[in-house]
Amino acid sequence: MSTPLQEYLSTTKPEKINAAMVAYVANLQEVATVAPEIAASVVKELATQRAHLKLVASENYCSLNVQAAMGNLLTDKYAEGYPEHRYYGGCENVDAVESVAAEEAKALFGAEHAYVQPHSGADANLVAYWAILNAKIELPECEKLGETNLSNLTDQQWAELRAKLGNQKLMGLDYYSGGHLTHGYRQNLSARMFDSYSYTVDKETGLLDYDAIEKQAMEVKPLILLAGYSAYPRAINFKRFREIADKCGAVLMVDMAHFAGLVAGKVFTGEYNPVEWADVVTTTTHKTLRGPRGALILCKKEFADSVNKGCPLALGGPLPHVMAAKAVAFKEARTNAYQDYAQNVQNNAKILAEECIKLGMKLQTGGTDNHLMLIDVTSFGLTGRQAENAMFECGITLNRNTLPFDPQGPWWTSGIRVGTPAVTTLGMGKEEMKEIATIINLVLSGTKPGLTKEGKPAKGKIEIDPAVKEEAKKRVATLLDKFILYPELDINFLQKSFIK
Repeated sequence: MSTPLQEYLSTTKPEKINAAMVAYVANLQEVATVAPEIAASVVKELATQRAHLKLVASENYCSLNVQAAMGNLLTDKYAEGYPEHRYYGGCENVDAVESVAAEEAKALFGAEHAYVQPHSGADANLVAYWAILNAKIELPECEKLGETNLSNLTDQQWAELRAKLGNQKLMGLDYYSGGHLTHGYRQNLSARMFDSYSYTVDKETGLLDYDAIEKQAMEVKPLILLAGYSAYPRAINFKRFREIADKCGAVLMVDMAHFAGLVAGKVFTGEYNPVEWADVVTTTTHKTLRGPRGALILCKKEFADSVNKGCPLALGGPLPHVMAAKAVAFKEARTNAYQDYAQNVQNNAKILAEECIKLGMKLQTGGTDNHLMLIDVTSFGLTGRQAENAMFECGITLNRNTLPFDPQGPWWTSGIRVGTPAVTTLGMGKEEMKEIATIINLVLSGTKPGLTKEGKPAKGKIEIDPAVKEEAKKRVATLLDKFILYPELDINFLQKSFIK
């Protein structure tokens, strides 16, 4: 009995055999010998992503080159520490990998120092926070509080720990205004570590009010003034934030996880490029940057030693195979093709936003400067969760999102977040954005809340007009037939070989 790889090679014309498909089949074949259900799930996910328009602003499609860099024996290595300063022997090759990734990141962003070990954006922010504390003040020993596990500290013990840290203050963008959970949200560790304060957007315009932020910062006098967002549709003036930080004596930290690709691609330059102005910058390496799932810290030399101690300070062993993939992604981003891609991400977002507005949709701040937009769905009589579910049923993947001062709260929400990184990777442009706007409007207009047993509207239920659903799915399929995800991969062969 032949293996899937043997079958592929024997049934495919030599001129049509491609290395990516060979590698993919070989990889899945090895997985399937131990866990066929896992290989099947990978193929099913490929099929799902090919069948849905991905408008999740925080997702993208990394290259098969990036994926290949993760599937190797580098995953076997423990390498606590950093290049030339390891706690394990035999790390010379990991040193080489990590050094290449760091140098590529520095060159890509024009940074003084790069730390490529963080596993996620939340990890990167945690390391950055502790590194800033470590660089600025003497850290106490948590054991003196009688508890070594931070998650078990009581509110009183956290207060004691903050007092020992000098009651250092963090000031970041409010979660409901587009900030991230790790920016001082009350249920996140960041709000436990620091005496946390939030600034908001202007209630009328939805925009950052730099004068109001400066006034608040002068009153709070935070150790860390944090800029950045996960759901704010406009460019940020980091030069202005630098001025505020200098005036109030704060370390300026920026979380550019969402828009790092626009910085790398030279779309955000000058006062809109955080690397030029911030002391410490964190980012994920997926999203607009189009690399593997992971994160990165860039900083001034003043903070380099503290950042390098992310392990053992906050991280465990780094992931050498993911650092290898980061190096590949950074190299890809240092090309003219990537700069064209980044510009197209912004262009597509602006076109999509304009078309949505023409169709009568209400957008937060009235448009976008970056890769995402927030659509208020209350005019359609829906919650964000209902809209999210309706979209997925009709072939579009996106996520619900709170709007500033949202009465629906973070679970139901009043809005949806729409992003263009993934569809731009597929090669879509102006005409496709117009079509996507029309489909979004079609689905929202054709959906209404479902009813409870008592006949009242139910927040968690929806009813979609069957004709609308059929039309939307057909139009989505037409789009995706023209822009195929990973066209090198024969989905029919993969399904036949690995889904039983």
